[in-house]
Amino acid sequence: MPSLASPTGMVVQPLEDWKFMVIASYAAMRKTMVTRREFLDALAVGSAGLAVGMKAKSYGRILGANDRLNFAVIGLNGRGYAHLSSLKANKAAARISHVCDVDSNILKKFADTVQREIGESAAVEKDFRTILEQKDVDAITIATPDHWHAPMAIAGLQAGKHVYVEKPCSHNPAEGQMLVEAQQKYGKLVQMGTQQRSSPHSIEIVEKIHSGIIGRPYLAKAWYSNVRKSIGTGKEAPVPVQLDWDLWQGPAPRRPYRDNVHPYNWHWFRNYGTGETLNNGTHEVDVCRWAMGVDYPKRVTASGGRYQFNDDWQFYDTLVTSFEYEDRMLTWEGKSCQGMKYYGRDRGSAIMGTTGTVVVDRDGYEIYDLKGNKTNEFRAGSVTSSADLLGADSMTDAHFRNFIAGIRKGEKLNAPISVGNIAVTMLQLSNIAWEVNRELHLDTKDGRIEGDTEAMKMWGREYQKGWAPQI
Repeated sequence: MPSLASPTGMVVQPLEDWKFMVIASYAAMRKTMVTRREFLDALAVGSAGLAVGMKAKSYGRILGANDRLNFAVIGLNGRGYAHLSSLKANKAAARISHVCDVDSNILKKFADTVQREIGESAAVEKDFRTILEQKDVDAITIATPDHWHAPMAIAGLQAGKHVYVEKPCSHNPAEGQMLVEAQQKYGKLVQMGTQQRSSPHSIEIVEKIHSGIIGRPYLAKAWYSNVRKSIGTGKEAPVPVQLDWDLWQGPAPRRPYRDNVHPYNWHWFRNYGTGETLNNGTHEVDVCRWAMGVDYPKRVTASGGRYQFNDDWQFYDTLVTSFEYEDRMLTWEGKSCQGMKYYGRDRGSAIMGTTGTVVVDRDGYEIYDLKGNKTNEFRAGSVTSSADLLGADSMTDAHFRNFIAGIRKGEKLNAPISVGNIAVTMLQLSNIAWEVNRELHLDTKDGRIEGDTEAMKMWGREYQKGWAPQI
């Protein structure tokens, strides 16, 4: 089985003509996966070429500058359709060349939809590693179960691909940190799918908050309300003929197939998912953190439980978590099975400051004075929804447009992995605080847990032998 850590080598030769250098670098970036030893040897041989002053990561910005980028969409049930829609919206600059899923039924349905929606056929693959070997794939998008996000993204970087990865970018804090390091090492772009970062009205109101529209922000509340049904009590069953269960599990320790896990309920099993905090809380907590201008907190607390149903769900259906900073606080309240709204919204963020409050969601924002009187508002849509965004939406279109412009033109990403990983790690830490049932004290530089050996053991995870990601 090929190693997930096999990187792509790139030899940069000194050339007198700058135009020929670009062509050479383009070809080099499109090489297939080689061994780690070959990569290091090639890097040493090509070091003379760096004397011309262009770093290896700069070449990735040249790739596709005048041509459509070839995208491979991996993980085709759910958010994969949003990726399809957004690549269609950006078809002047990108195309779907490959699609990949371990479930042959899901794969065929998606491939047929690509042909129908875009008018071009895409190559179909069951194993993403085959795609990483393709010279003509410029970028991959990842909409798989959570346990695959970081290992697959790291492998993509090592294969010389740009990566768009859905939130959460990792299954645990150690993976997130590893992914950030991998991006820095291999120099390709990684955009995390917190698409509200590319929402024009969200960008506008955050800029207004930073300019003092509510004074100094010091309290932020994020929430999510839904009425999810019970997943019941599953039983071991034969693996469906269309599903490669071993490849579906990939880096996760092996478990027998159960009839209530695939294709969606994996979210609620610790071996594969990360609970509602990461499934939906990532979006609003990221907005709150962005608006308040904070990174890792000093302390994290979390309390909640599985109250609505007695079933196989391994996380909470209700959770209240707090992140405390020196002079401000951020909270998230998740209700998976209770649809009571706040501010008339299923989900959103309220940022409170010394002179007022801003309430913002995916469809607009409202501004209130210190007494709670509304002073202004902006509506981009009619209603908000707690349902996951599965089809067309303008935020994801804009997020992909930003990602593509980053590859082609060097445009700054709205949600680079170094930024996106912070909210993800914070919420993974809230999961750990819930597990150990106590407050966690953190190193504000990187979020690592201080003075709690038991909790710190949950920083990473156990991997199936031979599948652990490496950089």
